[in-house]
Amino acid sequence: MKYVGADLHKKSISFCVVEIVDRTTHVIQRRRILCQDVAQIKDFLRMLGLFQITVEATIGYDWFAGVAEKYAERVVIAHAGKLRIIAESTCKTDKIDARILAEFLAHNMIPEAWRATPRVRQHRSLVRRRQKIQSRITAIKNTIRGVLTRYNADRQDLFSKLGRLASQQLQLLAEERWLLEDLWEDFDEACRRLEKVEERLVRFASQGTIREHEARAVLATMPGVGLVTIDVLLAELGDWERFGSGDAVVAFAGLAPGVRESDGRRKDLRLTKAGSPLLRWVMVQLAHRMKRNSCRWQVVFDRLSQRVGKKKATCAIARRLLLVVYAMLRDGKAYQLPAAA
Repeated sequence: MKYVGADLHKKSISFCVVEIVDRTTHVIQRRRILCQDVAQIKDFLRMLGLFQITVEATIGYDWFAGVAEKYAERVVIAHAGKLRIIAESTCKTDKIDARILAEFLAHNMIPEAWRATPRVRQHRSLVRRRQKIQSRITAIKNTIRGVLTRYNADRQDLFSKLGRLASQQLQLLAEERWLLEDLWEDFDEACRRLEKVEERLVRFASQGTIREHEARAVLATMPGVGLVTIDVLLAELGDWERFGSGDAVVAFAGLAPGVRESDGRRKDLRLTKAGSPLLRWVMVQLAHRMKRNSCRWQVVFDRLSQRVGKKKATCAIARRLLLVVYAMLRDGKAYQLPAAA
């Protein structure tokens, strides 16, 4: 059996092929091929015979994994964050990285990452696109308000028809008048794009599996959870059954606090923030809604905030809510109010 490490970059791939002889790995072949030369990549993989291959889960890995799985006995997606030996190496080259990957694969030491299905990839792309557009709309709104604030003309209903009409009738400096008109055009275009991607998401959701429809129905029973939150949860979590426990889900979202312990001394650190930023953001927003609108969650928040402060208490609520979401998806059960504190 041959073991292949593939160090994938945007323009090229460095391959290292090793075999185990007398419990020792020996390099038998090295190769560097341009990514655009797919035919040559296929020829190289075809000539290897029986082999396993690993590649890090970096951006753009999926196309290569799709090519390799047609020839390899096994394709292993390496978790880039956990395979820190490459990132922390003092002598780091493509050849060395490829060899480390190959040797780790040969000794079954690769920390394997989950490979998203095509549907999850599409869902994530749409959800993240909507988030980018929404962020753009917020930035445009803030800029418009900034311009009008210079004239003491900002108003609460600025983005209603009446507020917009009033802003267009103000006496402004010529260049700032042009700037405001340009911003309003930018705002209208961003709103059209947001509406377009939301329509696409609705159509995408209607084409989901029965399991996905059931998950959406279960999540919709939770107060404060709407279509945006549901889409983010399902897209970012992907296959929730891959998580062995609620703690694994919390770690994936980056909502788990770091810990340092040595010689019996323990120190709690800040949140790791090592997972999905969008998932973490949507859970924090849900925590804000819950502590305002749910009496029981508000009691929990008040008790925590007295001990650790409001910011940490909000993150703690977000972490607990994510555990509730995971339990709902895992068990297929509707939301139940927490026990009274």
